[in-house]
Amino acid sequence: MDCKKTLSAVENLPEISTALSLPQAHQDSASQCDTAIVVHIFFSQNKNLDDLKEFLLLAKSANVNTLEVITTSRSTPQAKYFVGEGKAREIADTVKMYNADVILVNHQLTPAQTRNLENLCHCRVIDRTGVILDIFAQRARSHEGKLQVELAQLKHLATRLVRRKTGLDQQKGAVGLRGPGETQLETDRRLIKVRISQLQNRLAKVEKQRNQNRQTRQKADIPTISLVGYTNAGKSTLFNAITQAKVYAADQLFATLDPTLRRLYIQDVGTTILADTVGFVRQLPHDLVSAFKSTLQETVEADLLLHIIDATDSRMSENIEAVASVLEEIKADKVPVLLLYNKIDLLNGVLPHIEYDDENKPVAVYLSAHNGEGIDLLSEAIKLRLKNEILSLVLTLQPYEGKLRHTLYQLDAIRNEKITEQGEFALDVQINRVEWLKLCKQFPTLVRIKI
Repeated sequence: MDCKKTLSAVENLPEISTALSLPQAHQDSASQCDTAIVVHIFFSQNKNLDDLKEFLLLAKSANVNTLEVITTSRSTPQAKYFVGEGKAREIADTVKMYNADVILVNHQLTPAQTRNLENLCHCRVIDRTGVILDIFAQRARSHEGKLQVELAQLKHLATRLVRRKTGLDQQKGAVGLRGPGETQLETDRRLIKVRISQLQNRLAKVEKQRNQNRQTRQKADIPTISLVGYTNAGKSTLFNAITQAKVYAADQLFATLDPTLRRLYIQDVGTTILADTVGFVRQLPHDLVSAFKSTLQETVEADLLLHIIDATDSRMSENIEAVASVLEEIKADKVPVLLLYNKIDLLNGVLPHIEYDDENKPVAVYLSAHNGEGIDLLSEAIKLRLKNEILSLVLTLQPYEGKLRHTLYQLDAIRNEKITEQGEFALDVQINRVEWLKLCKQFPTLVRIKI
């Protein structure tokens, strides 16, 4: 489907809610794709189309051909169909007219609302969460990624099971335990619960292996830098530009799902690990965040986050807030962040440069991953930030401070240890600033040490 024509059609929405017919060429060009009717509700007087445009891009990424866009305005969702009853019948008529395969709703629907719409329209209904999960299922390449996506899908499905009219007595009890047996709904729930448990156990093993690899890097004094950002901001393109890797990069949403790690040498810092991770999006499904826990752990445990921002996006501020919200959800909001404003080659009058705060610390870099402008400035900014974020300290602990010493060993922060003639522990410690501040709260006596 030609997405540009779709978006131009959306931009011409009249004031009154209506259905937007796309050119016939769109229907012919995507005969192998699922065909869809897209439904969007404006919940405010300001009919901002950016959210709808993004959903159309999500539909395109899910390999769906959008035939029609139906919009309406409401102050609150309707309990039965999410949209009003009249609008629901309009959707049903449109589905019948186009013989569409699926209805895509740019909102979160309850299981009952989904079921009611499906019964009325005689067509599959998928909400925003379902569309994102479908994209992830298509893009997952690694074994771990496929397990994570399946787990997220099953968690989503578990809340949407409905009772069927057939198969009410699937299993009978044994002698002395006779009863009506399980309904199909109960059987489905049990099977999904078992499969979720299996996936969680397998992913726990993967997470354990990742933790071991991470601890090995920490013992070797190798800091980790993680790329984060809104989807399609240019993370993988920047990753390739910095590391000369060949990670798949494309102008589409969620091009990268599986994390990629590469060694990167930074002058005056040494070897570092650069991690490319999955992109974020507004209203990212909680089940997806939970399922991708082991992948996102690279972000949580990083010494520095490079937050890539599409400087050309009209919703730049909202995208930054969306990323910050996900970082808070995965408990990575305390990790130091360096903002990278990407795609400046598409802006007039913006040159590559570094922005500093009042303490002369780099806080933002303006660059272009596409043509390489500003990459040298990025290396300089990373060097300055890592030199400030990794603390090298000499601590002298008394014999009764065994708990603090044990905690430092758990953090792999002790590089050398000697016992003095007085029985004290002389420790050479290397630790990132975030962990040190946490320790100072746990052990107030450390506050006296100057860093």
